[in-house]
Amino acid sequence: DGRKPANPAFWWVNDEGEEVKWSFEELGSLSRKAANVLSGACGLQRGDRVIAVLPRVPEWWLLNVACMRTGIVLIPGTSQLTAKDISYRLQASKAKCIITSDTLAPAVESVLPGSQFLKSKLIVGQGSRAGWLNLKELL
Repeated sequence: DGRKPANPAFWWVNDEGEEVKWSFEELGSLSRKAANVLSGACGLQRGDRVIAVLPRVPEWWLLNVACMRTGIVLIPGTSQLTAKDISYRLQASKAKCIITSDTLAPAVESVLPGSQFLKSKLIVGQGSRAGWLNLKELL
């Protein structure tokens, strides 16, 4: 029909060559769903703080957009944070939710008993963990 295909809104490629491409429509739809997960299942409201300790996977950007949509404050954390670093950030920020990957969850769990503000824990990945909500299942 002579029309140029639309450029993707999001295009992610990892070291193994795996790709994720989202159109603007897909990114909008997925970010609305992720925003609903944060405000619904996680019980967060505008102004609440969330710590994300994730590698740069597609969900990292999706959660950024979802937080912007809802007015939730995202505190990004690198996957290289130590348990002491995570504990400090949880206490200083009074974060109500922490988001991490299934591989980083054991390190994060080691510091959670000392966090009195935390209300929900969200895991990004294929695996499941007791006491954690799974983002992919909720989406």
